[in-house]
This record gives sequence, structure tokens and C-alpha cells, in this order.
Amino acid sequence: MAQNARGEIFIHSATAALCPHIEWAISAVVGAPVALEWTPQGAQPGTMRAESIWEGDEGVCARIVSALMRCHRLRFEVTSQARPGGFGERYSYTPALGVFHAVTDEFGDIQVSENRLRAALSERGSGGRDVREAIDALLGAPWDDELEIFRHAGDEAPVRWLHRAV
Repeated sequence: MAQNARGEIFIHSATAALCPHIEWAISAVVGAPVALEWTPQGAQPGTMRAESIWEGDEGVCARIVSALMRCHRLRFEVTSQARPGGFGERYSYTPALGVFHAVTDEFGDIQVSENRLRAALSERGSGGRDVREAIDALLGAPWDDELEIFRHAGDEAPVRWLHRAV
């Protein structure tokens, strides 16, 4: 099977007991054994963090996210790079907020469709949250706010490549 997609996995915080389960879940998706390089997560003592780069067929990103969501009590992000003439995607997950999904361009910027913007504006018109809150939600600001401290705790952490077995 052609490997035409690639992206990154950021496990921001997971208990040590959960680490092997995370590796098994990712292994099942990419079709090859995965051994992540775990380091302590300074932002949340008692938890671990890891980063990896994946390659695989179209849809691997979403399948990794689905597998990781079954491992409760972790924080993670999974991205897929945009291909020429196409879009990428970004998933963020926290136990408190659940999953956030966005379509991204070649620079990693979130792309919001016209219909989603119209819905955010009509929400305001019907007594819902204000426009700023609605746009922040469309851009994943609540997830960014919660994950930012975990992202900085991983600066200069090692990154490992994952390849799908053929």
C-alpha cells in the first residue's frame, strides 16, 4: 500500500501504566511495532510524554486518533500534513474537552468553512455565545489553552519516525 500521508503524534501526558497501551494502539493502526521514547512530563508530575512522526495511507491520522481516544486520561495531538493541492488535519484531545478536529492548509493554519462561520454568526443572533467565543471554538482555542503548558514542557524532546509496514 502506498504511503501517501504523514504527520506527527504528540502524547502530551499519560500515566506510565498507560504508555504500553498507547504503543499497542498506535502499532495496530500503523501495522508495525511502535516503541516510543517516553520522557517525564514536567507540566504534570507523574505523567510521561512522547512524540513521533508517522507515515501511512490516507486515513491513518483519524485511525490513530480513534485508537488513542480509547486510552482514557491522556492528552494528545495528531496531525496530518497537507499534500500538494490538498488539506491536512489536526486533532487535539483532552479528557476535559474531548476531541477537536480542524482542517489545515499547507502552513498548518486552520481552515474554517463558510457554513461553520455562518453557524457561529447565527448562534450569536439567537442568543448564543458572542462571536469571539464562537470563533475561538472554531479555531480550537480551548484546546490550545489547556495544552499549551504541556507543549512547552516538550521543547527539545526527541522525535522518532514511524513507518507503516507493507
